[in-house]
Amino acid sequence: MTYSTPKRRLPAEWEPVDTVLVALPHENTDWAYMLEEVLRTYGNIIKALADHAKVIVIGPVAPDSKYYPEGTRTDRITFIEMPTNDTWTRDYGPITIAEGNACSHIDYQFNGWGLKFAANLDNLATLRLCTKGILPYPRINRLGFELEGGSIESDGNGFILTTASCLLSPNRNGDLTREEIEAELKRDFGAHTIAWLYNGELEGDDTDGHIDTLARILPPGDTIIYTGCSDPADSHFESLQAMKEELAALRRSNGMPFNLIELPLPDAIHDPDDGTRLPATYANFLLLNGVVIMPTYNQPLKDRHAAMAIQAALPDYEIVTVDCRALIRQHGSLHCATMQIPSQK
Repeated sequence: MTYSTPKRRLPAEWEPVDTVLVALPHENTDWAYMLEEVLRTYGNIIKALADHAKVIVIGPVAPDSKYYPEGTRTDRITFIEMPTNDTWTRDYGPITIAEGNACSHIDYQFNGWGLKFAANLDNLATLRLCTKGILPYPRINRLGFELEGGSIESDGNGFILTTASCLLSPNRNGDLTREEIEAELKRDFGAHTIAWLYNGELEGDDTDGHIDTLARILPPGDTIIYTGCSDPADSHFESLQAMKEELAALRRSNGMPFNLIELPLPDAIHDPDDGTRLPATYANFLLLNGVVIMPTYNQPLKDRHAAMAIQAALPDYEIVTVDCRALIRQHGSLHCATMQIPSQK
């Protein structure tokens, strides 16, 4: 069965982007104990973003220019003062939909990944940005439904990929069935298909298995690049092998299977304080106006292997890498720290 492009849709990440939203770590976040290190990482991320789009930075304290590498396009960076709990704008920033040539920002409830962490300030970020006139499109209030941007992946034409471990979590929309959640997503995004993965959650992932740590749809929508594991001794081996089988069974809007490309799983990285494994993943990249901004973890062989896999899948894209070892100390990576605002056609 084939489907026509829906009137309302969730744009694919590879469509033109105007602005990227970032929240700066500060002393009242969980980053306080390693603030200098993570601010330098954010400086590198913001430089990479500003080379290709405008950047809105939010937080209670303006960024110090010393954290920006030489050559940063500071003319493209706008700071907006506001209180925040944390830095993961992917999950509390606006999810932008398109209807014809117009766009709107949907403001969903964010409850700290299933009531794990304080989120009262972050949950107000989209409203505050819209009220201040900082965000360009009208706001749609959907605070009665909990949804995080990192939990959904779109091909731009009505196919949404997600994970059951996250969206069916009882601490998110526990009063709704899977069918009711699907109906909400189909209504909001004009989707014809909600594809669910039931395997693949990474150790140390506070999000209950966000799709952006596991599998990503690549342009023009016929390919999925996913986190794999080739080591039977690794604790992720069986789950990621099962996820690979689920991906192979998926069908695109035209009924054909997806092309599948495997990313390596980074070698295990453990928290130096408590020894727990951290959820390092190369799938947590950002597609931005013809560029892939990809996280690395100071693992030269694996980092290079991942970059080569992405480059082979996207030969016309430039690959830009940012060392994200600091970010995974708080269980996230590059895509988690960013939220794109698509350009209006």
